[in-house]
Amino acid sequence: MRRVGRSTSTGRTDSGWIVVGATAEAVYAAFADPEALMKWLPPGRVKGRVLEYDFREGGAFRIALSHDDDAPETGETSGRTDVSVGHFVILEPGRRIVQAVELESADAALQAEMLLTWSFEPTAGGTKVTATAQNVPPWISRADHEAGLRSSLDNLAEYLS
Repeated sequence: MRRVGRSTSTGRTDSGWIVVGATAEAVYAAFADPEALMKWLPPGRVKGRVLEYDFREGGAFRIALSHDDDAPETGETSGRTDVSVGHFVILEPGRRIVQAVELESADAALQAEMLLTWSFEPTAGGTKVTATAQNVPPWISRADHEAGLRSSLDNLAEYLS
C-alpha cells in the first residue's frame, strides 16, 4: 500500500453536496459495502469495479473506473480506464469518511495524493451529504471534477431512494 503525498497538487478544493432521503447511517452503509458502492459512485456512463476494498481506518482500496467503449481513450491509467488507489484515513460511522486517493499511473506527474472527505449531516427530510476534495491535482479540470462529484451524489440519492 503506497501512502505518498506529492507536491504536484494545486491546493485546490472541489466540492458538492446533496440532501438524500435516508439516515446518515444508511448513507454510511452505502460506502461500507463495495457492491453497493459500485451501484452509485461511478459518475455518468462510467462503470466501476472494486479491485481491493478494506473498509477500516488504514485499510487500502483500489477501484477501476472505465468509460464506455464509444468514449475517447482518456483514461490516465490505460485506454478508457482510470484506477484510483488509496486508504481510509478516518471512518466515523454515520458522520464522515476521509480517504487519501491518488491515480495509479506510471507517469509520476499524475501521482498526486488528494484528500476526499464525505460528511453526513442529519437534516429535515434526510441527510446532507457533502463531498470535499482537497489538494486536487492541476491536471483534473475543476468543471469535470465537480460534475463528476455531482453525478455521484445524484446517483447516491437515487440509490438510497
